[in-house]
Amino acid sequence: MMTPSTSITFFYYPDLSAVIPFYEQTMGFELLVDQGLARLYRIAPGSHFGIVDGNRGHLRHQPRSAALLTLVVADVAAWHARLAAAGAPKLGPVQRNARIEHFFLEDPAGYAIEVQRFLDPAVAALFA
Repeated sequence: MMTPSTSITFFYYPDLSAVIPFYEQTMGFELLVDQGLARLYRIAPGSHFGIVDGNRGHLRHQPRSAALLTLVVADVAAWHARLAAAGAPKLGPVQRNARIEHFFLEDPAGYAIEVQRFLDPAVAALFA
């Protein structure tokens, strides 16, 4: 069986310069490669994310995104406090249900981001 070594999720933007500070300073993603029309980040070991110039990349930026980037973290409250202090846009409140603790925010171009923690230890272990 062939198994990928990793994966990269890409979001497309009309203006990369408007979102670079958000992902590098506010979110704290580690820049691995700047390709000019795309920037590739490490979110965590084996988890990667890229931002692409939607005027030159394979796809085009859409006015309203239907994509959601979810970050699985150990301490949702700490992430919320850090993002609130950084002035993250459209930062929602921390919510909790029987399965997860989480909150949502948007990047400067309107892409949705969720920060969550699985409450079931067996499920959480699958994503550790």
